[in-house]
Amino acid sequence: MTFKVSIQTIYECSLERAFKTPMLCDVSKVHTGYGIMPKVTHCTEDENWGKPGYSKKVFVAKSISQQGGWASVDKVIDRIENQYWKIEVSEFQAWMLGFSKFVGEWKTTELEPNKILIEYTYTLHSTSPLLAPFNWIFAKTFWKTYMKRVLENVRQLAYANEPYIYQ
Repeated sequence: MTFKVSIQTIYECSLERAFKTPMLCDVSKVHTGYGIMPKVTHCTEDENWGKPGYSKKVFVAKSISQQGGWASVDKVIDRIENQYWKIEVSEFQAWMLGFSKFVGEWKTTELEPNKILIEYTYTLHSTSPLLAPFNWIFAKTFWKTYMKRVLENVRQLAYANEPYIYQ
């Protein structure tokens, strides 16, 4: 069973910054933690990150829900330059309420120069029908709030011209 959450906003920056910043900048500045979600500290095995088919191991700080250390694997499923990213987050190292993977999508549409529509979507995949009510609540409340925080973190990085650390 799946639970889909979508949000959107407008960024006032170049199309390239809006497209590349969430995936190619330092992820620890994007995923800064919130509530039960731990802060990302760093990644390894990321030499080819940003290219379809490649992945990276994500590490997090200790939190209420994680012991800290290796937390998951992110994989680029699709990349259409200056338009669309699709990634998968899986291989969770801590119990995630019965979720088996999260599939994220980041779509950028240039409305006019320096006015970019961001459509940010996550589909959360669950393997436990018994947890479906909790999964729905988690997706529609907590995860949606977390996504809004990520959007704002990315906005600040894009506006500050944060350097890309990946290609």
